[in-house]
Amino acid sequence: MKFRVERDALAEAVAWTAKSLPNRPSVPVLAGVMLRVTDGNLRVSGFDYEVSSQVTVEVQGDADGAALVSGRLLAEITKALPAKPVDIAAVGAHLELVCGSARFTLPTMPVEDYPALPEMPQSAGTVDAAAFATAVAQVAIAAGRDETLPMMTGVRVELSGDTLSMLATDRYRLALREIQWRPDDPEVSINALVPARTLNDTAKALGPLGGEVTLALAQGAAGEGMVGLAGGTRRTTSRLLDGANYPPVRSLFPATHNAAARVSVSTLIEVVKRVALVAERTTPVLLSFSADGLVVEAGGSEEARASEAMEATFTGEPLTIGFNPQYLIDGLANLGAQTAVLSFVDAFKPAVISPAGEDGEVIPGYRYLIMPIRVSR
Repeated sequence: MKFRVERDALAEAVAWTAKSLPNRPSVPVLAGVMLRVTDGNLRVSGFDYEVSSQVTVEVQGDADGAALVSGRLLAEITKALPAKPVDIAAVGAHLELVCGSARFTLPTMPVEDYPALPEMPQSAGTVDAAAFATAVAQVAIAAGRDETLPMMTGVRVELSGDTLSMLATDRYRLALREIQWRPDDPEVSINALVPARTLNDTAKALGPLGGEVTLALAQGAAGEGMVGLAGGTRRTTSRLLDGANYPPVRSLFPATHNAAARVSVSTLIEVVKRVALVAERTTPVLLSFSADGLVVEAGGSEEARASEAMEATFTGEPLTIGFNPQYLIDGLANLGAQTAVLSFVDAFKPAVISPAGEDGEVIPGYRYLIMPIRVSR
């Protein structure tokens, strides 16, 4: 194998592929990225039996072939190279990389020991790449991080006609986003539980490329299904999580509310961040709403305390409610709007945060539910 490639194209391809490689692979070859040159195209791929990543780059190919090298090491090297064309050649049990006057020699691993990448599942439809990336980011923030509860670490993707819905929850908050997409089958009705981290990383990488993302799904037995995402010259596949017993979380959204507040998103984020400086890790911030506006407080009588007042338009009986400050900031930061509407049933029921337009009306499509923390005053 021997080829020449632009530095930026190589660095981007290797970085994207290496990002999904396992930190502690079960076998050494899974820490590698496969470089395979055929007919003037370099295919960079990685696979850990759960997630596969692949990207194709045009190169000046002198000799077709393949080599398997440490993904993280190659990513660090390509990122640090000078802005000059890169010459790469497989020589015996090593890979030689030359860029300007910089020269690297890396050991290779046996290509024949590397597992074959899974095929892309059958396409289910396409969605605008930028809109998809934004929607995934809005939902993935609410997914759980606790690997002992794998179901909560996923994003539930619901395909129903031309509506693509995504939900995620860690039991303390819940995010729901609905966007339009173009299904291959107008009558489609499929639900799948996709690992949130993989979905978010892939969508974030495909979004800036523009164009469309192809969403592919293969349903299987519990934990055996697969999702595929493709855009431009990149594609990713991932095994689905077992979502057979995923709770009916949509029912958590209250049908009605007794009070509502309209606030500036940026101002409330800044106020919560300042006030939360005195809060212990598990201490909530208190939001007290009234006709006079909003007062945000944190701290107790024995330790440091903080409070700050800000403007808010409030309708309903005066209300004081406590939230985890980081969960509140996460929800506000991902609204994609300058104004937020906070809807309440009472101080002990979940609150819903929605984006609002310039007219103050709720913009449909995204809702972020956050559980209150009971506080004694």
